[in-house]
Amino acid sequence: MKRALPVTREDNFPEWYQAVVDQADLAETSPVRGCMIIKPWGWGIWELVQASLDADIKRTGHENCYFPLFIPLGFIAQEASHVEGFAKEMAVVTHHRLKVVDGKLVVDPASELEEPLVVRPTSETIIGDAFRRWVSSYRDLPILINQWANVVRWEMRTRMFLRTTEFLWQEGHTAHATREDALEETLKMLEVYRALAEDVLAMPVVVGEKPESERFPGAEATFSIEAMMQDGKALQAGTSHYLGTNFARAQNIRYQSAAGDLEFCHTTSWGVSTRLIGGVIMTHGDDDGLRLPPRIAPKQVVIVPMLREKPEDAEVLAYCERLEAEIGKLSAFGQPLRVKLDNKPARSANKRWDWVRRGAPILLEVGPRDMASDQVTLIRRDKLRDGDKIVSQGILRSGFLERAPDLLAEIQANLYAEAKARLDGNIRSDFEDFEAIAAYFGAAAEDDEARSSFRGWARAPWARPTGGELEAVEARLKALKLTLRNVPTGRQAPLDAACVFTGRPAVEEILIARAY
Repeated sequence: MKRALPVTREDNFPEWYQAVVDQADLAETSPVRGCMIIKPWGWGIWELVQASLDADIKRTGHENCYFPLFIPLGFIAQEASHVEGFAKEMAVVTHHRLKVVDGKLVVDPASELEEPLVVRPTSETIIGDAFRRWVSSYRDLPILINQWANVVRWEMRTRMFLRTTEFLWQEGHTAHATREDALEETLKMLEVYRALAEDVLAMPVVVGEKPESERFPGAEATFSIEAMMQDGKALQAGTSHYLGTNFARAQNIRYQSAAGDLEFCHTTSWGVSTRLIGGVIMTHGDDDGLRLPPRIAPKQVVIVPMLREKPEDAEVLAYCERLEAEIGKLSAFGQPLRVKLDNKPARSANKRWDWVRRGAPILLEVGPRDMASDQVTLIRRDKLRDGDKIVSQGILRSGFLERAPDLLAEIQANLYAEAKARLDGNIRSDFEDFEAIAAYFGAAAEDDEARSSFRGWARAPWARPTGGELEAVEARLKALKLTLRNVPTGRQAPLDAACVFTGRPAVEEILIARAY
């Protein structure tokens, strides 16, 4: 069966992913190693994700601000565990000037900085320095801020959207008087991320706490949302961290309590990034390209006039222009419906497949016969094929205008339901020991990323080992290219089982998976 992409998910999932990024016109590699150029269609998706999340961040009482891209090395060095977690990924600026020598630009040795500057890998330290100045009394708390920014982490192996040297994100930072308030904030923002993933991106997730070995450097607790991709791997789609008083102690962020005592603040940080777009691709894409949830589709309805270089073409175009104007007056998900008439000079079939690959939720094809019958030919991107046949439906123009908002809501719900069924159907919890887990996942191989090696997740009893015992667990998992994901919140099965790693009585269940 001929598909719109040159490779299928089954044949090679990583190559399929790259093909979607390319042929959906989302992004391309840049001249800078590990960095990407986000193209208008990809940027349009990010803008919609950003707008939805930004509204929720402000609704929960936070204000946006901005901090410098460069952080003094001394700030980073104040928090030892933080440095250890990011040291190998930091880009450092040591000089501030170039000069011409023998016709070539070289670094001017005389321009060496007194103190090197780290290109922002995350902003806890520089924001903590500001909190130190902003806080003096309990009356100044809580501080609730967020910034939209770019960060740099020098990655060795990159993949567009999923892991790049430079990426875009938001990072929230807050300071509180008590542990209880800070922990409540941490979990509140985790719920904001869950709602974004499930309600906006149609990407079901498992919410939970990360094990000790997977915490953010310097945090007391890290919580995450984990999504299952179509190859069975986990994608950490968002994290929220309770930092305790660790950063406050390192940077002397203190407040005077109502009783007159000086106390250290409890701080949090939380963020999601452009890797969410990678998650959308791998959650919803098919062998014809991207399938976008309507809430984040830059164009929700695309009109493709079927032109044949005949006199009636002008009438067809005029009909499509009127249709575009009528659709533009409708609303979907509380916003004006986003519609585009594709009247560029190209073959109609080519335009159709271009929008199929881009994942536009609804395509409307309009030819002379449609116009004569005052109808459109409807193609739903979420239900493009029945076997090898393209599914299309003739519908009266008035009927489409009446149904369009509900159709978009139906597509949004359908994409979520498909992904939710995949998630729920591929988490196994019948493992009694590690040997059973190892047998299920099998030995790691170089070509293990291929779609044919699909494995879901394991949910297994665990005793929450720490220290050297946890290191031994991580080593056993690493040999199989497995990772501990999170301990799901909410309902846990009755724990009358033994930990699959230690044999000791389990205290909770943990998710185990291969991951991006």
